[in-house]
Amino acid sequence: MNAFFAEFFGTAIIIVFGGGVVANVNLNKTKGNNSGWIVITFGWAVGVFTGVLLAAPISGAHLNPAVTLALVLADKFSVTLMPVYICAQLLGAMFGAALVWLAYKKHFDATDDKDAKLAVFCTSPNIRSYWYNVITEVIGTYVLCLAVLYMAKPDVGLGALNALPVAIVVLGLGLSIGGPTGYAINPARDLGPRIMHFLLPIPGKRNSDWGYSWVPVLGPLLGAVAAAVMFILFKGA
Repeated sequence: MNAFFAEFFGTAIIIVFGGGVVANVNLNKTKGNNSGWIVITFGWAVGVFTGVLLAAPISGAHLNPAVTLALVLADKFSVTLMPVYICAQLLGAMFGAALVWLAYKKHFDATDDKDAKLAVFCTSPNIRSYWYNVITEVIGTYVLCLAVLYMAKPDVGLGALNALPVAIVVLGLGLSIGGPTGYAINPARDLGPRIMHFLLPIPGKRNSDWGYSWVPVLGPLLGAVAAAVMFILFKGA
Protein backbone atom coordinates (compact mmCIF):
# COMPACT_ATOMS: atom_id res chain seq x y z
CA MET A 1 0.00 0.00 0.00
CA ASN A 2 2.90 2.37 0.65
CA ALA A 3 4.10 1.80 -2.91
CA PHE A 4 0.56 2.31 -4.23
CA PHE A 5 0.22 5.68 -2.52
CA ALA A 6 3.73 6.73 -3.54
CA GLU A 7 2.89 6.04 -7.19
CA PHE A 8 -0.51 7.70 -6.76
CA PHE A 9 0.77 10.94 -5.26
CA GLY A 10 3.94 11.02 -7.35
CA THR A 11 1.91 10.84 -10.55
CA ALA A 12 -0.57 13.37 -9.20
CA ILE A 13 2.30 15.79 -8.57
CA ILE A 14 3.47 15.44 -12.17
CA ILE A 15 -0.01 16.38 -13.38
CA VAL A 16 -0.32 19.29 -10.94
CA PHE A 17 2.88 20.78 -12.37
CA GLY A 18 2.33 19.77 -15.99
CA GLY A 19 -1.40 20.36 -16.30
CA GLY A 20 -0.99 23.46 -14.19
CA VAL A 21 1.61 25.01 -16.47
CA VAL A 22 -0.54 24.28 -19.53
CA ALA A 23 -3.49 25.94 -17.79
CA ASN A 24 -1.32 28.93 -16.91
CA VAL A 25 -0.26 29.33 -20.54
CA ASN A 26 -3.55 28.51 -22.28
CA LEU A 27 -6.38 29.86 -20.15
CA ASN A 28 -7.57 33.46 -20.07
CA LYS A 29 -6.62 35.98 -17.37
CA THR A 30 -3.76 33.95 -15.90
CA LYS A 31 -0.38 35.41 -14.93
CA GLY A 32 1.37 33.27 -17.55
CA ASN A 33 -1.05 33.51 -20.44
CA ASN A 34 0.63 32.92 -23.84
CA SER A 35 4.08 32.41 -22.28
CA GLY A 36 4.86 29.59 -24.70
CA TRP A 37 6.13 26.07 -25.24
CA ILE A 38 9.44 26.41 -23.41
CA VAL A 39 7.57 27.35 -20.24
CA ILE A 40 5.35 24.29 -20.67
CA THR A 41 8.27 21.91 -21.12
CA PHE A 42 10.01 23.27 -18.03
CA GLY A 43 6.82 22.86 -16.01
CA TRP A 44 6.51 19.20 -16.98
CA ALA A 45 10.19 18.58 -16.27
CA VAL A 46 9.96 20.09 -12.79
CA GLY A 47 6.84 18.02 -12.19
CA VAL A 48 8.74 14.84 -13.06
CA PHE A 49 11.65 15.94 -10.87
CA THR A 50 9.38 16.54 -7.88
CA GLY A 51 7.30 13.39 -8.34
CA VAL A 52 10.37 11.18 -8.67
CA LEU A 53 12.10 12.88 -5.76
CA LEU A 54 9.20 12.18 -3.41
CA ALA A 55 8.16 8.72 -4.60
CA ALA A 56 11.55 7.13 -5.31
CA PRO A 57 12.45 6.04 -1.76
CA ILE A 58 9.11 4.23 -1.38
CA SER A 59 8.03 2.83 -4.75
CA GLY A 60 10.96 3.42 -7.08
CA ALA A 61 8.98 6.25 -8.73
CA HIS A 62 7.89 4.68 -12.01
CA LEU A 63 4.95 7.15 -12.28
CA ASN A 64 4.32 5.93 -15.83
CA PRO A 65 2.83 2.63 -17.07
CA ALA A 66 5.34 2.60 -19.93
CA VAL A 67 8.24 2.78 -17.48
CA THR A 68 6.70 -0.01 -15.39
CA LEU A 69 6.27 -2.17 -18.49
CA ALA A 70 9.84 -1.55 -19.64
CA LEU A 71 11.22 -2.48 -16.21
CA VAL A 72 9.13 -5.67 -16.12
CA LEU A 73 10.23 -6.73 -19.61
CA ALA A 74 13.86 -6.03 -18.73
CA ASP A 75 13.50 -8.20 -15.61
CA LYS A 76 14.06 -5.23 -13.31
CA PHE A 77 10.63 -5.29 -11.66
CA SER A 78 8.11 -7.92 -10.55
CA VAL A 79 5.25 -8.51 -12.97
CA THR A 80 2.94 -9.27 -10.04
CA LEU A 81 3.19 -5.66 -8.88
CA MET A 82 2.54 -4.22 -12.32
CA PRO A 83 -1.30 -3.97 -12.02
CA VAL A 84 -1.01 -2.22 -8.65
CA TYR A 85 1.45 0.33 -10.00
CA ILE A 86 -0.51 1.07 -13.17
CA CYS A 87 -3.77 1.44 -11.24
CA ALA A 88 -2.09 3.87 -8.83
CA GLN A 89 -0.59 5.87 -11.71
CA LEU A 90 -3.92 6.20 -13.53
CA LEU A 91 -5.85 7.20 -10.41
CA GLY A 92 -3.09 9.60 -9.40
CA ALA A 93 -3.21 11.28 -12.79
CA MET A 94 -6.97 11.69 -12.43
CA PHE A 95 -6.56 13.19 -8.96
CA GLY A 96 -3.87 15.58 -10.15
CA ALA A 97 -6.08 16.74 -13.02
CA ALA A 98 -8.91 17.44 -10.58
CA LEU A 99 -6.56 19.57 -8.48
CA VAL A 100 -5.54 21.59 -11.54
CA TRP A 101 -9.20 22.16 -12.38
CA LEU A 102 -9.89 23.38 -8.84
CA ALA A 103 -6.91 25.72 -8.91
CA TYR A 104 -7.94 27.22 -12.27
CA LYS A 105 -11.72 26.92 -11.91
CA LYS A 106 -12.41 30.62 -12.49
CA HIS A 107 -10.06 30.69 -15.47
CA PHE A 108 -11.82 27.74 -17.06
CA ASP A 109 -15.04 29.73 -16.60
CA ALA A 110 -13.46 32.79 -18.23
CA THR A 111 -12.07 30.91 -21.26
CA ASP A 112 -14.16 30.33 -24.38
CA ASP A 113 -11.55 28.36 -26.34
CA LYS A 114 -12.69 24.73 -26.03
CA ASP A 115 -9.44 23.32 -27.42
CA ALA A 116 -7.41 25.31 -24.89
CA LYS A 117 -9.46 23.80 -22.09
CA LEU A 118 -8.94 20.28 -23.42
CA ALA A 119 -5.19 20.87 -23.78
CA VAL A 120 -4.91 21.35 -20.01
CA PHE A 121 -5.93 17.71 -19.57
CA CYS A 122 -4.53 15.74 -22.49
CA THR A 123 -2.50 15.85 -25.67
CA SER A 124 -3.56 16.32 -29.26
CA PRO A 125 -1.53 16.60 -32.46
CA ASN A 126 -1.13 19.78 -34.47
CA ILE A 127 -1.29 17.66 -37.62
CA ARG A 128 -3.59 14.65 -37.14
CA SER A 129 -2.06 11.62 -38.82
CA TYR A 130 -2.68 8.77 -36.43
CA TRP A 131 0.15 6.41 -37.30
CA TYR A 132 2.71 9.20 -37.59
CA ASN A 133 1.44 10.45 -34.24
CA VAL A 134 1.94 6.93 -32.84
CA ILE A 135 5.47 6.84 -34.26
CA THR A 136 6.29 10.15 -32.56
CA GLU A 137 5.07 8.80 -29.21
CA VAL A 138 7.01 5.55 -29.76
CA ILE A 139 10.24 7.45 -30.37
CA GLY A 140 9.84 9.72 -27.36
CA THR A 141 8.92 6.93 -24.97
CA TYR A 142 11.65 4.68 -26.33
CA VAL A 143 14.25 7.32 -25.47
CA LEU A 144 12.73 7.92 -22.03
CA CYS A 145 12.46 4.24 -21.11
CA LEU A 146 15.90 3.32 -22.43
CA ALA A 147 17.40 6.14 -20.35
CA VAL A 148 15.47 4.95 -17.30
CA LEU A 149 16.65 1.36 -17.77
CA TYR A 150 20.24 2.49 -17.67
CA MET A 151 19.61 4.70 -14.66
CA ALA A 152 17.73 2.16 -12.55
CA LYS A 153 19.00 -0.52 -10.21
CA PRO A 154 17.33 -3.91 -10.69
CA ASP A 155 15.71 -4.02 -7.26
CA VAL A 156 14.16 -0.59 -6.94
CA GLY A 157 13.12 0.73 -10.34
CA LEU A 158 14.03 4.41 -10.21
CA GLY A 159 14.66 4.36 -6.49
CA ALA A 160 18.43 4.70 -6.85
CA LEU A 161 18.04 7.64 -9.19
CA ASN A 162 18.67 11.22 -8.28
CA ALA A 163 15.53 12.88 -9.64
CA LEU A 164 17.38 15.36 -11.85
CA PRO A 165 18.56 13.11 -14.73
CA VAL A 166 15.12 11.82 -15.69
CA ALA A 167 13.69 15.35 -15.46
CA ILE A 168 16.38 16.56 -17.87
CA VAL A 169 15.48 13.75 -20.29
CA VAL A 170 11.81 14.79 -20.15
CA LEU A 171 12.76 18.43 -20.70
CA GLY A 172 14.92 17.54 -23.68
CA LEU A 173 12.20 15.37 -25.20
CA GLY A 174 9.69 18.17 -24.89
CA LEU A 175 11.99 20.67 -26.53
CA SER A 176 13.07 18.31 -29.31
CA ILE A 177 10.16 16.09 -30.41
CA GLY A 178 7.32 17.43 -28.30
CA GLY A 179 5.97 19.58 -31.10
CA PRO A 180 3.99 17.10 -33.22
CA THR A 181 1.88 15.47 -30.47
CA GLY A 182 2.58 17.29 -27.20
CA TYR A 183 4.72 14.32 -26.05
CA ALA A 184 2.46 12.33 -23.74
CA ILE A 185 5.15 9.59 -23.36
CA ASN A 186 3.00 8.29 -20.48
CA PRO A 187 -0.38 6.54 -20.93
CA ALA A 188 -1.60 7.50 -17.44
CA ARG A 189 -0.62 11.14 -17.92
CA ASP A 190 -2.93 11.37 -20.92
CA LEU A 191 -5.75 8.93 -20.22
CA GLY A 192 -6.37 9.85 -16.56
CA PRO A 193 -6.79 13.60 -17.15
CA ARG A 194 -8.77 12.93 -20.33
CA ILE A 195 -11.26 10.97 -18.24
CA MET A 196 -11.45 13.89 -15.81
CA HIS A 197 -12.10 16.32 -18.68
CA PHE A 198 -15.04 14.12 -19.60
CA LEU A 199 -16.35 13.94 -16.02
CA LEU A 200 -15.77 17.44 -14.65
CA PRO A 201 -18.45 20.15 -14.98
CA ILE A 202 -16.35 22.46 -17.19
CA PRO A 203 -18.55 25.12 -18.81
CA GLY A 204 -18.51 25.22 -22.59
CA LYS A 205 -16.18 22.26 -22.98
CA ARG A 206 -15.83 20.27 -26.19
CA ASN A 207 -15.80 16.48 -26.51
CA SER A 208 -12.80 14.72 -24.97
CA ASP A 209 -11.41 13.59 -28.34
CA TRP A 210 -11.75 9.87 -27.63
CA GLY A 211 -10.95 9.16 -31.27
CA TYR A 212 -7.35 10.16 -30.57
CA SER A 213 -7.12 8.76 -27.04
CA TRP A 214 -5.63 5.42 -28.12
CA VAL A 215 -2.56 7.08 -29.65
CA PRO A 216 -0.94 8.32 -26.40
CA VAL A 217 -1.63 4.91 -24.85
CA LEU A 218 -0.45 2.59 -27.63
CA GLY A 219 2.55 4.69 -28.69
CA PRO A 220 4.20 4.83 -25.25
CA LEU A 221 3.59 1.13 -24.61
CA LEU A 222 5.21 0.22 -27.93
CA GLY A 223 8.10 2.55 -27.12
CA ALA A 224 8.54 0.79 -23.77
CA VAL A 225 8.69 -2.60 -25.47
CA ALA A 226 11.25 -1.35 -27.99
CA ALA A 227 13.40 0.11 -25.20
CA ALA A 228 13.31 -3.12 -23.20
CA VAL A 229 14.25 -5.19 -26.25
CA MET A 230 17.14 -2.86 -27.08
CA PHE A 231 18.31 -2.87 -23.45
CA ILE A 232 18.33 -6.67 -23.36
CA LEU A 233 20.22 -6.83 -26.67
CA PHE A 234 22.81 -4.29 -25.50
CA LYS A 235 23.15 -6.10 -22.19
CA GLY A 236 23.80 -9.41 -23.92
CA ALA A 237 26.26 -7.98 -26.41
